[in-house]
Amino acid sequence: MRFSRLPLLWRVFAINAALLVVATLLLVTVHTRLAIVEGLDVAVALVVMLVANLVLVRHTLRPIDRLVERMRGIDLLQPSQRIPEEGGVEVAELTRTFNEMLERLETERRESGRRALQAQEAERRRIAGGLHDEVGQVLTGVLLQLEDDETKHAVRQALEEVRRIARELRPEMLEQLGLVSALTELSRKFAESSGVRVEQRFLADLPPLSDDAELAVYRVAQESLTNVARHADASRVRIALEPGADSVVLRVADDGRGIPGSDVFTVNGHGGLRGMRERALLVGGALAIKRGSDGGVEVRLEVPAEGR
Repeated sequence: MRFSRLPLLWRVFAINAALLVVATLLLVTVHTRLAIVEGLDVAVALVVMLVANLVLVRHTLRPIDRLVERMRGIDLLQPSQRIPEEGGVEVAELTRTFNEMLERLETERRESGRRALQAQEAERRRIAGGLHDEVGQVLTGVLLQLEDDETKHAVRQALEEVRRIARELRPEMLEQLGLVSALTELSRKFAESSGVRVEQRFLADLPPLSDDAELAVYRVAQESLTNVARHADASRVRIALEPGADSVVLRVADDGRGIPGSDVFTVNGHGGLRGMRERALLVGGALAIKRGSDGGVEVRLEVPAEGR
């Protein structure tokens, strides 16, 4: 192993140890007539100095080791994580610089993520409009010209599917009637298509949310229900919307099989988790996914009220 690849502690210790050994050898060379007992004293003294050097160097560099461990544990999808400024002047300055870098990264990530989601929502609206206005009209025109009942039934099913996809892409009810009505309709459609019983609990007097926050809540609920249908093998889902501390809290919990071998969703790509975390981050919210009380999975999203 190259010397430069050794940990900093051992590099500093090796340099100091080499200097002590050289100094000791020079001392012995100068005093060639040292008695054996005196030579043993010199050897013991050298060992003591080496051990003391190792202990002191380790103590001095320990804050750097702690800083490296904390840096490795930083998750950019969890905002406002900062490392306390501890240790000597150099370590504190390094920590301060790292925290400033985190601040810049979070700001840039929020802005780029917001632009990406805005573009995504605009594209969804464009596609939904195309499906509704163009494909839907074509299918309606075809339906009016058909005479065979079986073919009419197939076209009606296709037309209904196109309308369903358009509604999922563009939640018109959210824009027109608000979050509670949109979630109520989303729950009804989910229960109708999946056969899973949905228990709703939407409390009154919820704090007002910004349009972006309402959309984030709706999309997280939508993605959570989609995950239940695809992966949970559940018979019941509870969806709740309740006030928090100057915030609104969404909970979606199922009684399905949960996540095998894991207590928490930790894989970013699993079940659209990364997208949900991104949405929560961009509106200043917090997303938590854990094992539910019924053995399934519980998704909890808390978003700040408007003006907070």
